[in-house]
Amino acid sequence: MSVITGTRRRAIDLPRGHARPDRVALHPVSDQTTRRAWAAYVENAAGGTLFHHPDWCENVQAVFGHRPLHHLALRGGRVVGVLPLMEVRSWLAGTLLVSVPYATYGGILGDDPAARQALAREAMRLADSRGARSLQLRSRTADVPGLTTDDRYASFTRRLPLRVDELGGYLPRKARAAARRACEREKLSVQHDASLLPMVWQLYARSMRRLASLNYPHRFFEALRARLGRRAWVTVVRRAERPLAGLLSFVFGDTVYPYFVGMDERLRCTGAGNLLYLSVMERAVRSGLRWFDFGRSRRDNVGSFDFKRNQGFEPQVLGYQCYLPAGRTAPDLTPANPRFALARRLWPRLPLTCTKPLGCWLSKSIPG
Repeated sequence: MSVITGTRRRAIDLPRGHARPDRVALHPVSDQTTRRAWAAYVENAAGGTLFHHPDWCENVQAVFGHRPLHHLALRGGRVVGVLPLMEVRSWLAGTLLVSVPYATYGGILGDDPAARQALAREAMRLADSRGARSLQLRSRTADVPGLTTDDRYASFTRRLPLRVDELGGYLPRKARAAARRACEREKLSVQHDASLLPMVWQLYARSMRRLASLNYPHRFFEALRARLGRRAWVTVVRRAERPLAGLLSFVFGDTVYPYFVGMDERLRCTGAGNLLYLSVMERAVRSGLRWFDFGRSRRDNVGSFDFKRNQGFEPQVLGYQCYLPAGRTAPDLTPANPRFALARRLWPRLPLTCTKPLGCWLSKSIPG
């Protein structure tokens, strides 16, 4: 079977099978040929993100060990949809199918409802056959009829200006003033340098402890940086030689995703976060990028939610969807679950020598 991908309709040979031009056929991603077809489709598809792409999913598999169940939808030998999907064996919640773990976005990409529905049926069949407790599709919009929608999360995306000098009017007055004070009064400086990634991870792990959240492994950061190369941006804000804040951002298409952030709460400094994000916005504009995607926040997470709104970003409720096989109940692995209340009270009091390895271990069972 010849699969045609991308806007140039490049043909890729796949094992022969049914390829009627009017019917959607499904094919697992099982080798480099199908991997290339998957990547090419995401890179050209409307709504395609880094998290739909094999660059993300393969790192999740390598670091966390989750099983890939990715599929292509074909029509007449042409890729018309993709389903990035991973099986998570969680000792807290049993078997979960997630599209995609540790990601803001995921879910099904398809050219039309028929392609999306075929992939949705396959995802539900896999959930049933593999004894999964649930299937989660982390889509921007709820595109699969009949599935339950989870509206607890919102994303924050905004078009960037064309020139750096326009950022003065792009950010709200208070956000601009905070970033300016950080430079002028606090004497903070910004450095973009991929070699500072270990420093960023240390700051991130410290913040996760303070927030009573789990840190992901350092090798996940390193694997992403190695795979993405110049599309992974590492930024650090310092006071003299002391790092205050760090950020790992990703570039995909015309969008920058500031994704993993950390701050040293011992060095109280108003405006360090504002300066950190402003510096990435400036770099993005200079690089010709068009969109700044602040990622997601739970709508009940007032601190994160309000910070992003105060940067001039308006929330868009995400259309995450969930399928439950017969007799199953949806797991709640969010920090808001009352079962985790005691652990969340204790976590910030533990030393980093405990929270870092424990966070790495537990995060394998809680797929972000």
